[in-house]
Parts: sequence; C-alpha cells; structure tokens
Amino acid sequence: MTRRTKILIVVLPGVLLASVFYLQILARRIFLDIPSPREEAVRAKLSEAVLRSSTATNQSVMLYFPAIEKRRLAGEKRDLPLAADDTDKVHQVLLALIEGPRLESNRALPPSTEVRAIFLSRDGAAFVDFSSDVLARLTPGIENETLTVYSIVNSLAANIPSVKKVKILIQGQEVETLDGHADLSGYFVPDPALNLPPS
Repeated sequence: MTRRTKILIVVLPGVLLASVFYLQILARRIFLDIPSPREEAVRAKLSEAVLRSSTATNQSVMLYFPAIEKRRLAGEKRDLPLAADDTDKVHQVLLALIEGPRLESNRALPPSTEVRAIFLSRDGAAFVDFSSDVLARLTPGIENETLTVYSIVNSLAANIPSVKKVKILIQGQEVETLDGHADLSGYFVPDPALNLPPS
C-alpha cells in the first residue's frame, strides 16, 4: 500500500464526515420554519419610530388588509403609539401594514418591504416610496394588485386626516403598474366602498 493511499484512507472519512455534518446544518436552515428575521426587523423599526417621537400617544388605528376571497378589504383595529407628526404617523401605519394582519386576512405587503421615503405635500398628497421588495410574493392579477394598493391608501386616509391622496413610488421611481396590472401612474384617493362592514 503506497503512502498516498494510506493518507487517503485516513483523510477521506474525515472529509466525508465533515461534509455530512455541514449538509445536516444546511438542511436544518433551509427546511425548518425559522421565524423571519425580516419580520422581527419590522417590529424593531416600528418600536424605533415610536421611541424617536417623544410625543407618541397610544391610539386606536384601523388597518385594512386584503380579504381576497371576498374581493374587499377587512378592517383590523390595533393600538399603536402614534407620533404627533403626520409623516411619522404615515411611517408607523405603513410599518404596521408590513408587519401583517393578526386576524384572518391576507398580507398587504411582504415582510421584506422597506419604506424608503415619505413626503407629504400641502395639498394632502402622500408620496410613499417603497423598496422593490413590495413586489415580492405579490399574487398576480388586477384584483389582487388593486386590493394591495387600496390597503395602503385606505389605511393611511383612515388614520391620518391630512392624507387625501397617495402616490406610490418604487425605488424612488414612478412606475406604470404595480406588477403589470394596477395602474400606478396617478394618485389614489381612498375608496371606502372597498372596505368590508365591521363584523
């Protein structure tokens, strides 16, 4: 038996054992249902936005999430310590939407979505700039995209009276559609007719 063969006999089992161990760790990370670090980050950002505002007071807000099977928006009341500044309020409401529903509604926005910028104009227009993650896992189709848009618009208008219309930007750019269907070229005004009556 040559020296090289002896070395291979000694080293090869060790390499195989290390490979198996590594694959087991990798499989655990891929297949186990580990809580999304992104969702935890959204909760942290929401807390951070509250802490930055010394004038935050606990208020009941109404968030609207898609109820896709009913083709409408389901309202969900939630207590949030809202800031006094309207721009901060917009940010807090959007972060609560990104956090997702606590009842039996569908997500409006993926947990990976980031709010890049917010600008409120004097005429009541809210310009909201999302990261491109807003398109991740979006259910295709005009109806679903419309519910996603109005989830944002109706939630902002219901909780911040100064918001009269909303313009959605993605990555700082105006885009023609959300994901090929809902027209984003103009402003959106609230549409209360899409809201399901309280149950």
